[in-house]
Amino acid sequence: MYFFTDEERKFLVRGLLPKAREQGVAEELRGWNWHQPPLAPIYELRLGVSEVASGYCPTARDLYLRRVRGIRPPAGPAMLRGTALHAAMVHVLVNAKRLIYHHGVAKHHSIVRELQELPGLDVEPYTKGLTPEDKERLSLEAGVVADFEKARVIARIQECLVKQPYISEDSLVNLAIPVVVEQKLDGSFLGLSSNLSADALSFCEPLILDLKFGEQHKFHRLQTTGYALAMEAIYEFPVNLGCVVYAEIRNGRLVMRKDIHIIDDELRQWFIEARDDRMRMIYEEIDPGLPDECPDKCYCYEVCRLRIGG
Repeated sequence: MYFFTDEERKFLVRGLLPKAREQGVAEELRGWNWHQPPLAPIYELRLGVSEVASGYCPTARDLYLRRVRGIRPPAGPAMLRGTALHAAMVHVLVNAKRLIYHHGVAKHHSIVRELQELPGLDVEPYTKGLTPEDKERLSLEAGVVADFEKARVIARIQECLVKQPYISEDSLVNLAIPVVVEQKLDGSFLGLSSNLSADALSFCEPLILDLKFGEQHKFHRLQTTGYALAMEAIYEFPVNLGCVVYAEIRNGRLVMRKDIHIIDDELRQWFIEARDDRMRMIYEEIDPGLPDECPDKCYCYEVCRLRIGG
């Protein structure tokens, strides 16, 4: 899902990259300036990127309940589904890399065969509270994701082998699967968690990737922005681009669209303002109150509205 089509690659290379380099980013909004305003944290707190970036609750009362009141409602079906389907994709990519290193290029037939026969992800850990029908549906959807990813990876491996007769296994991994999944980042310089986990990183041109199984929202770009700032703070090189991959399963078929975007001044300022506002809410224990309208299927609804109220 993280591999670009020819059209997407052309849009990235000929469109967004030159534009990003031309318009630039204000120096004070680069992650390596974490030690001075506006990036310097205003409170001694650590937030996850998702805690800053999530806009599903308009008032962020879900964060207040969790961090101030210590209330942690169980994950809802939509959250469990997204986690399981992401894990199904990671399962394929990680095992594909393992097979390449294990067998080496000389045994490429074994790599392909074992990848084709790779057992699907066990979704049982992600089914707590789901009905038997939902469990079965989740297992089928995880299989759709895995089958798609296996076919894409096998095709990329074979393409690399055709073009590069003297390729090594390490080079094959980096050319065929040029992403790092679930990359750990230390965001403590920016008042973020020291154990951040980005869905995926591409180091060819530093690019943050995030995978969503659901509706598209503008605030999803804050997720890539937070990880970009953390990367800049750690490695001190510019990260200008992000991509949110939206995946949907229709009639047993995977459909995707990619929101490739520049991580510009506006997004950086938005993220930092959201970080500061939520830090203040937690530090000063300010109840933001109920939103005028709760999102559909909010996992906090019962606790927030029925037990606690406004």
